Amino acid sequence: MKMRKADIDSNSAIAVRDPGAELKRNLDERFKFARHLETPIWIYDVDLKKIVFANQTACRLWQAVDETELYSRDLGIGMSTTVSQRLKQYQSDFVEKGAKFREAWTLYPEGQPISTMVNYSGVRLYDSRMAMQCEVVGETVSVPENVRSTEALLHTDVMISLYENDGAPIYMNPAARKKINSTDQRLKEKFVDQIDFSRLQTNLNSSGEHRMISKMITDSGTRWHDISVKSCLDSVTGKPALLVTEIDVSELKNARDKARYLADSDQLTGCFNRLYLQQHMSMLANIQSERCALLCFDVDRFKQINDCFGHEVGDTVLKEIASRVRNATRRNDVVVRLGGDEFVVVFDDIQDDRVFAETAERLLEIISEPILHDKTRISASVSIGVTIFNPRKADFTELMREADVALYVSKNEGRNRVTFFNEKMGADAKARDAIELELKDSVLNSEFEIYYQPRLDLKVGKALSAEALVRWNHPKRGIVSPAEFIPICEETGLIEELGRMIVKKACDQAIKWRQEGIDLDISVNISPRQFDDPLLMGLLEDISQKTDFPSKRIELEITESALIGSHEVIEEKLKIIAKMGFRIAIDDFGTGYSNLSYISNFPLDCLKIDQSFIAQLPASGPIVGLILTLAGQIGASVVAEGVEDADQLVWLIENGCDQIQGYMVSRPIPAEEFEKLIVSDSYSISKFFDQ
Repeated sequence: MKMRKADIDSNSAIAVRDPGAELKRNLDERFKFARHLETPIWIYDVDLKKIVFANQTACRLWQAVDETELYSRDLGIGMSTTVSQRLKQYQSDFVEKGAKFREAWTLYPEGQPISTMVNYSGVRLYDSRMAMQCEVVGETVSVPENVRSTEALLHTDVMISLYENDGAPIYMNPAARKKINSTDQRLKEKFVDQIDFSRLQTNLNSSGEHRMISKMITDSGTRWHDISVKSCLDSVTGKPALLVTEIDVSELKNARDKARYLADSDQLTGCFNRLYLQQHMSMLANIQSERCALLCFDVDRFKQINDCFGHEVGDTVLKEIASRVRNATRRNDVVVRLGGDEFVVVFDDIQDDRVFAETAERLLEIISEPILHDKTRISASVSIGVTIFNPRKADFTELMREADVALYVSKNEGRNRVTFFNEKMGADAKARDAIELELKDSVLNSEFEIYYQPRLDLKVGKALSAEALVRWNHPKRGIVSPAEFIPICEETGLIEELGRMIVKKACDQAIKWRQEGIDLDISVNISPRQFDDPLLMGLLEDISQKTDFPSKRIELEITESALIGSHEVIEEKLKIIAKMGFRIAIDDFGTGYSNLSYISNFPLDCLKIDQSFIAQLPASGPIVGLILTLAGQIGASVVAEGVEDADQLVWLIENGCDQIQGYMVSRPIPAEEFEKLIVSDSYSISKFFDQ
């Protein structure tokens, strides 16, 4: 018979309006055998959270008037999240594995708790959805302690499992069941690191229990679990078993790891920091290797990179160098940033000194490759110092000193090189340390005096000025050359206090000579570190306010490298100094890579040509001539340093140089001796040609 569309629509509407009737007919037919059984049996619809079939015994257990009243109950009301998730997990296991379970559950008919043991299995409904068949087995559990422990086991977030001695699963509470990938997953299969599992077995065999934090495989990926395992007996079979409790501590572990990382790491580069280095060095004594290496390096002229390009570029350089070093070293080698531009690398196993020397040289080459920041190309080299040591006999402080000594040698020998520490370096360093200690006392005791080297004016033909140069009058050694102690003062910071002393003494001498009628200009060196000394400006201000201060007769020689940085700040500082009445000269001009466009804005009175150019005359004539032209353009005079012979003198006269200074004219001499020679007019240009 052909049905009309209206009939089809009508029948469909009936089905939609009363799906429960079809479900009831289907279940009544399938489970009619259970109607009169004494065992409580019911079918629970996991999705709707309702009972959709129950025999008479089940109705009595649920304290229902009849089936209809029981079916109308919404069991989702008051159901905890834990129970809901547990039932959903059952449903999934029924679908995927045809699983069956036996567990103690507490039911709440009419709000009254009844604990009982139930067998659970899956059953398909007429619409193919998976429901749960529940069958009570055994007697109802009524002892309060048992009821409460069962409830606690069900609702706790602690994962509790029971395994056979060979690792096969016996029981899992809901929290444990929720975390596993498979109901038949063995204990060993849960461990990410099988070394952890081996350690667990070893301790179980020796003491019967073990606790650890290990990375575990779960349904949500790898997680960190705090695991406690104890040997026991299965209460059902009496066979040996393993009771396992697990707590997910991933968030705590990650937080602690992050805190440890922050405590042990340098935030800019991601390298380890000094604190971690000290801890690592103390642990090296436990390794098998008998030869390790500590490599120390810093970036050559890093201050100039910061001053020329800015600190953002400087940070890029440090991060890129750190990255290159980590990529070029082995996994077990430790890369540390001590601070600033100082780094250390610890190599924990040196098999061959020659091969390691090649490794250090290769590292130097890798670091020195150009670095790009946006479109800026920066060339940054490093100087490296290395010390080889036995980890079981080494002292961290001494190792750092040795590596630092070797680094110092690399710097002194021209930078961008690797130097290995040896005993001679150690002896030299100890002598240098002794000088440093003596210097501190000498500064306090004012054991320094000023010598003066005349500057000969080529146009007038006699000495009209002199440079003030410090000498150390050592109580035992006599006069010590500045080449021996000035670098140490620069490194230790003593140069600031010593520099202030020199400026004050030289200016006092200039005032004294003026009072005595000696017409002479004085120039005083200001090192880059002195130029940054916050006390310098106050000292100059005090000097300029003194009676008989010879305005524009005292010249401050500022090293060209000190003028690299914020040109606006430097320009303002120089203008303030000039306004006080001091002249300003650039010392060692031509070696500091100054930006000529900025130099023209500085209030400069003099350019001193570095002696390295004078020594190469006439080959260096084009460079010297360029400096003379530049000086003429900005209205500054020119002094040639290090003039040693008549040929140099003739070239400088012919090319219009203003003044010369060097051993050809005179060595530096004490103030009293210099005073006599100036008064007697002994420094005359004619005597050089008379010779």
